[in-house]
Amino acid sequence: MIKVFGHKAPDTDATGSPIIWAWYLSELRDMPAEPKLLGDPNTEAKFVLERWGFDQPEIIDGVAAEDEVVVVDTNNPAELPDGINDARVIEVIDHHLLAGGLTTRGPINITIRPVACTATIMNDLMGAEAGKMPDKIKGLMLSCILSDTLEFRSPTTTMTDRALAMKLADELGVTIADYAAEMFAAKSDVSAFSDAELLRMDSKQYEVGGKKFRVSVLETTSPATVLDRKDGLMAAMTDVAAEDGVDEVLLFVVDILESEATLLVPNDTVKTVAEKSFDAEVSGDMVVLPGVVSRKKQIVPVLAL
Repeated sequence: MIKVFGHKAPDTDATGSPIIWAWYLSELRDMPAEPKLLGDPNTEAKFVLERWGFDQPEIIDGVAAEDEVVVVDTNNPAELPDGINDARVIEVIDHHLLAGGLTTRGPINITIRPVACTATIMNDLMGAEAGKMPDKIKGLMLSCILSDTLEFRSPTTTMTDRALAMKLADELGVTIADYAAEMFAAKSDVSAFSDAELLRMDSKQYEVGGKKFRVSVLETTSPATVLDRKDGLMAAMTDVAAEDGVDEVLLFVVDILESEATLLVPNDTVKTVAEKSFDAEVSGDMVVLPGVVSRKKQIVPVLAL
């Protein structure tokens, strides 16, 4: 049985795309496959699973050498389970930069395209067979696109993403604005999570100037709910950094409606990052970054020390 999974700290795309591709492999390519997760999905992803009638896939923390796997929504070994380079990786489908470090036993299919969402690529790879998707799979695909594009607000959005989302919404009888609002409301409810859990919820590790950073992004329609916890979040950063083997945690609270991010600034290192990366003037323990909403396109590429 092929295992299909995305990155650690799974968001909607890393939760939905494994289900979509496992369905395609199993039902249309006669290649039995199962979706897996590399952690507990965020609140938006859980809402989407329930909305479209899916059980949450099994959470795994490693793979074995005999496992046959498909990696989606990442190609970075740091975001993948232990043993990934020993397993039999047969395919990678992604929309992020090529990280390097992933090795395979032989030639494989690799598709990395500059679109906003992995599910968009999957629709294209299916070709005419995409028309065979049941409504619940279409619903997942629509959800992934709306999540990754922030309902087309993100600069990563392409015409391909937008056109596919509108087509799927029409076929499903879904009003995009109303459904996206429901998704973002679910994403914004973080009351049940500890400060450490929030810092890891939607985060990825990167190295900048010889230092390792956990870059965390919390997308919300209610930024005040998160920023009211500023003191606790900054206090938790030290322990999270030590436990995760990084030098610093960078937390960007993205205001979906205002299209801006607030970066918490707990120390001089992060202050330097803010000033050099975003040409920002920092006078306190947080700084607003107008127009910044995308980690992939607007945060990670400009990080500097």
